[in-house]
Amino acid sequence: MGFQIFLQLTITGLAWGSVYACIALGFVLIFKSTDIFNFAQPELMMFGAYIAFTLITTLQLPFVLGFFCALVLMVLIGSLLEMMVVRPMVGEPVLAVIMVTLGLANVLRGLTGLFWGYEELQFPSPFPQEPLMIFGAAISQAEIYTIVATAILLVIFFLFFKYSGAGISMRATAEDTRTAFLMGINVKGVFTASWAIASLVATIAGIFLASFTFLEPIMGHVGLKALPAMILGGLDSVHGAIIGGLIIGVTENLAGFYLEDYLGSGINEITAYVIVLIVMMIRPYGLFGTKEIERV
Repeated sequence: MGFQIFLQLTITGLAWGSVYACIALGFVLIFKSTDIFNFAQPELMMFGAYIAFTLITTLQLPFVLGFFCALVLMVLIGSLLEMMVVRPMVGEPVLAVIMVTLGLANVLRGLTGLFWGYEELQFPSPFPQEPLMIFGAAISQAEIYTIVATAILLVIFFLFFKYSGAGISMRATAEDTRTAFLMGINVKGVFTASWAIASLVATIAGIFLASFTFLEPIMGHVGLKALPAMILGGLDSVHGAIIGGLIIGVTENLAGFYLEDYLGSGINEITAYVIVLIVMMIRPYGLFGTKEIERV
């Protein structure tokens, strides 16, 4: 019985960690390409999930078609946000840019409440409700699909950044924006692409999260757990964001079950931040982040 509980907790933690990982991946993509920390990323996740909900329930699109249409719409929205809201802030103080992304997060949250209301909504999950039995542990099929989708996404992004022209351009821009511009790379296009891709992965996270929880305007708060995941993995590491998200998801789920009787019911809420504090004291640049050396 003990092993079954541990296995169930671990797989559930991997599912939650997959959501954190996708959101953290969006954080990293924008930060690497533009040096902007996008605090609206969790709200992009929420907004994309609501768009998918509308396409599937109101327009009666099949789930797969509604899923891909939501991705396309969020790619367009992410691109427009970068061009209309963020790009005019280029060259402005960092604090001003941060405030703009925070304002954008509040606008998206407000629009969600205005259009869809503030009550919890049941997302039309396509996954069977019957749990899978794995070594005696009952595992939700939605959680399994979430983990598999994240693994596929990791492979796709690895191949994209390593072999595609657009991926190499994004890596070059992240390494040195000025040099990339002088080499003929469309830096503005890279900035737009980073927001578009970040919006896409956020929407995937939101749809899968809603499949095993609920839709609500405050679901973006879940995305705040992606911040420790991003810091843990390294601010500029794509694979670090994925690994950091999985570590946070599994650890907080196990801590919430095994340590609750000893440390209180809220232990799982602070586990992520405790892990980050410990790691940052040892590796200030994260597990996979680039160590910067400044010469004076």
